[in-house]
Amino acid sequence: MTFTPLSPDLMQDRLSLPQGGPVRLLIDTDAANEIDDQFAIAWALLSPEHMTVEAVTAVPFSFAHHQPELLAAERALEEGATRAEHLVGGFQGWLDRLHAQGRRAADLKFVGTAEGMELSYREICTIYDKLGISSDGKVFKGASRYMQTPDDIVDSEAVETIIRLAKSGDAPLYIAAMGCVTNIASALLKAPEIRERIVVIWTSAYPSTAPHCNRPSLNLVQDVHASRIIFDSGVPHIYLPGYHVGAQLKISRPEMAQFVKGRGAIGDYLYYLYTHNPLHDMFAISDAERRSWVIWDIINIAWLIDPDWVPTHLTTSPILDENLFWEKHAERHQMREAHDVQRDEIFLDFYDKLAAAAK
Repeated sequence: MTFTPLSPDLMQDRLSLPQGGPVRLLIDTDAANEIDDQFAIAWALLSPEHMTVEAVTAVPFSFAHHQPELLAAERALEEGATRAEHLVGGFQGWLDRLHAQGRRAADLKFVGTAEGMELSYREICTIYDKLGISSDGKVFKGASRYMQTPDDIVDSEAVETIIRLAKSGDAPLYIAAMGCVTNIASALLKAPEIRERIVVIWTSAYPSTAPHCNRPSLNLVQDVHASRIIFDSGVPHIYLPGYHVGAQLKISRPEMAQFVKGRGAIGDYLYYLYTHNPLHDMFAISDAERRSWVIWDIINIAWLIDPDWVPTHLTTSPILDENLFWEKHAERHQMREAHDVQRDEIFLDFYDKLAAAAK
């Protein structure tokens, strides 16, 4: 589909830094994927002076795309391949950790996309419940699969909600994308006019000038067709690279114990998630007590609360090529891209909001 470019004045307005009063916000999230989305949703709901969360929509997720490559790497190693031949994608380290635990690649069970979306929907409701906030009329199910072609609209409650909210109200709707962007891309295909009414804030992949393949980014690689629509459609886009911008947002177990645990039902639940991280088991991570964990998706909320905490610049939207590398062209439309984070300021505000809510 060919999208008509937005006017330069409108694009400039939409890409300006948020200021003055709470913005309208929809969160699009794969909340059951790991543990970072739950922190972000809670922080958003605890920040009404900066944002009004009008809806939270569930997106599909699955790590199943790793399984064939992981199994193939395991077979190759057993057939005498050298370690260097199978380091790409981190499969060697993953297999080493699995085998050290007496497990094999075939022992891993991956949820499908439909189950991932359903689990995320339930997890979103759990966060509302732990905060003592009603989720009635606020939480919606999204796509049960990824896009199969560039013009494949995967319709859902989430798509209808995005379109409905985008077309309502006087102010633009900000969409914090915390997962694959199937719901958002489908909404743009179904109602391209909403580009004038929304701003997409998405965290994924590498900086647009990086020479690296973006395949390691789960948010991007799960639905490549949808990912390309975000960069190609001309929708106002705040791009927050995960590597290595959001990756700085790490938190340790001692910090969780001192500043999160005991801060109400939500604090105790977030501490439980941290100490029962599903990805520790999937990736066979050992010595978890002494390791930190990246709370990636709070970067979306941090930029809305204080853009100085997530410094950004205007640049051109890249093209995602067939091999998932970036191509930069000067004639492309603009987007806003993050290049750093103020890690301590972000977590300090998060801790303060938890403590205030627990009183």
